[in-house]
Amino acid sequence: MINCFKELYKFRELLIALTKREIKVRYKQTTLGAAWAILQPFSLMLIFSLVFGVFLGLESQELPYPIFYYSALLTWLFFSTSISFGSQAVINNSNLVSKIYFPREVLPFASVGAAILDFAVAGLIFILMMLFYKLPFSPNLIFILPICAILIFFTLSVVLFTSALVVIWRDLKFVVPLIIQIWMFASPIIYPVSKVPQNLRFLYMLNPMAVIIENFRRVTLFAKPPVLSEILIAFFVSIILFFISYKFFKIKERSFADII
Repeated sequence: MINCFKELYKFRELLIALTKREIKVRYKQTTLGAAWAILQPFSLMLIFSLVFGVFLGLESQELPYPIFYYSALLTWLFFSTSISFGSQAVINNSNLVSKIYFPREVLPFASVGAAILDFAVAGLIFILMMLFYKLPFSPNLIFILPICAILIFFTLSVVLFTSALVVIWRDLKFVVPLIIQIWMFASPIIYPVSKVPQNLRFLYMLNPMAVIIENFRRVTLFAKPPVLSEILIAFFVSIILFFISYKFFKIKERSFADII
């Protein structure tokens, strides 16, 4: 694995170039361009607030519905967008894979890199919303950094694993969107974690996305420190999965050119 990281570092300029290309291609032929990075979470926030907040009256922990949902959608859309594009990154670049050599993980990493830019842009709107709703900016905001690090590592692990599998089983590209939809309802986006039955909460929080979303809300909206035990579990799960997925990807990488 150390050799893999060294090789990836040698190709860092290619990674940067492919990330820039991914950003340009994603918004090149769209009228609104990069504004979609803001419109997507903002429009979903409005729909969730209307349907689940106004119509169904679901609990929002005494927070305004818009910022309650936006705080979760901010992290979730980074995760789901990375998987949607990253899982197909290898097969969508089959012309490169079959002609020249480079570390193939550069392709899914570039998709995640483009999603990080979307996350940063949408994050600026989140800051403005916090100002609008007069939420405090506490020192606990520093914990956003480790929470986002866990989010990125976990996202990379899922993207590496799915991108390798999609090359082997092409039908999986139709299954991935379904899994993402189911995963969304298994994460505290629409509802708070307090609604999960106490006897199931430990299993529920083994889902790193549940930990990330819940603790992101704690440090931003409630100005509280994260739950350390949950963060540590999510950290170790994400790191372990990242190395397993990376190893799996490098093993399958040897046959990519032949399969494609």
